Amino acid sequence: MSRQEVLLTIEKALGEVLERPVTGLTEDTALFDELHLNSLAVLGLLMTVEESTGIAIDPEQLDIDHLRTVRSFADYVEAALREGEAS
Repeated sequence: MSRQEVLLTIEKALGEVLERPVTGLTEDTALFDELHLNSLAVLGLLMTVEESTGIAIDPEQLDIDHLRTVRSFADYVEAALREGEAS
């Protein structure tokens, strides 16, 4: 999955959990400060991304820094995808 595909997956997942179109995201978009995610929305985001990509996100290994921006979350998703390919 390319970086662009990961970003599109995140954008689509955000639209689903926020129940509104989410457009114009950049990698610097702050998930909490700009999109106003709450804990329930984060859980929905994680579940939707898991379903879309086939990765398993371990909440024990997920750090708040992974969710600061679209970039940090995309980096996390890409690392999980690479890890899945290596297994």
